[in-house]
Amino acid sequence: MPVKRLVFIRPGETAWNRSGQWQGWVAAPLSDHGRAQAEALARFVRHIQMAALYTSDLRRAVETAQILAAHLDQPPIADARLRERNIGIWQGLTFDEVRAWYPEEYAALLASVDSYRIPNGESRDDVRERMMAVYRDIVTADPGETVGILTHTTASKVLLAALVPGYNPIDEEIGNTSVTTIMRDDPAQDVWRLVAVNDVSHLEGLDSRYFPEMERLA
Repeated sequence: MPVKRLVFIRPGETAWNRSGQWQGWVAAPLSDHGRAQAEALARFVRHIQMAALYTSDLRRAVETAQILAAHLDQPPIADARLRERNIGIWQGLTFDEVRAWYPEEYAALLASVDSYRIPNGESRDDVRERMMAVYRDIVTADPGETVGILTHTTASKVLLAALVPGYNPIDEEIGNTSVTTIMRDDPAQDVWRLVAVNDVSHLEGLDSRYFPEMERLA
């Protein structure tokens, strides 16, 4: 059955999210707050009737997916291409530390936000390339009308920008366990439209943190 709706989900919170450290590919586990967020999300997604759930293979994503899977009819499918941007030498640093400790590299990032490749890491263009590849594989597989993609902030944003005409999500807030949904009316065409952005209504009072400066440039 052709895919008509994609549901982008960000993993639950980690201790590094709380402290404002760039995580990249680090194997950060969910915090207690992150697990509570994921449990709240699970009660929400069971009503979405997702035919499949694809997830990043990073620990925080896998742990979130496992909590969701307890409320779904199928196990999550892990794919390394759904990982967050590899931020190389900046992993574990806060935004202020990056600016202070790596002023030349930070200036190069500002000068070319999409193409700048962080030393030992990736550029946004690199992330877009692998995200487009996994997207094509998902829609070609025709797993069902509604598919969940549990991935990360930059990974979500670059794919959304590529799929939704005229939409630039780079400055959009995408909080932990937020849900962003897009649809296409004609499965034969790659023309998507937004349905919901950064929906955290399921959290019912649990906060969902966001660091605007960091995530605008990640």
